[in-house]
Amino acid sequence: MAQQKATNITWHEAVVTAEDREKLLNQKGCVIWFTGLSGSGKSTLANAVGQVLHQQQHHTYVLDGDNVRHGLNKNLGFSPADREENIRRIGEVAKLFADAGTIVLTAFISPYRTDRDQARALIADGRFVEVFVDCPLEVCEERDTKGLYKKARAGEIKEFTGISAPYEPPLNPEVTVNTAALSIEECAQAVVMVLIKAGLVPAGN
Repeated sequence: MAQQKATNITWHEAVVTAEDREKLLNQKGCVIWFTGLSGSGKSTLANAVGQVLHQQQHHTYVLDGDNVRHGLNKNLGFSPADREENIRRIGEVAKLFADAGTIVLTAFISPYRTDRDQARALIADGRFVEVFVDCPLEVCEERDTKGLYKKARAGEIKEFTGISAPYEPPLNPEVTVNTAALSIEECAQAVVMVLIKAGLVPAGN
């Protein structure tokens, strides 16, 4: 857990409240946290869900693992400590998006349960939806869209999740989708249905 280093700081409440923003947007700010192995389809699915919600007139934003490492987290590698800090920062950014009334979709391997639980703890109850993108390792390796598994098997990439570093699957995710058995469209609809049942977006848009 990161320690507060800055002193003599005060939290300032905004004049426009989170409730005001949500009323304007006709949705509830929330975090949809996609987790799974590299190649499981996290980014593809997050974007598919974002597109469905956008077509339903909802305000969304996708935080993608690779994209964030190009900017906000460009100084982090893939050691356990750096992975922890990577997810800590993303959790805080996602919290800000949710407070703004946005439906934020995060697509990160986020291999450790503790880190995901800490991200959940930042978000109000009922506003964090963990989506386990469950795809067998062999299928992820067959896809290997970035050629990463091949490099990891050859020892060219150290601490690669699923090969030389662990992945801890969620124990009680709100949604589990198997991208090897279902189409991305089917998986996206399953996620959206959970959002509707949770009251985060209205039905029948």
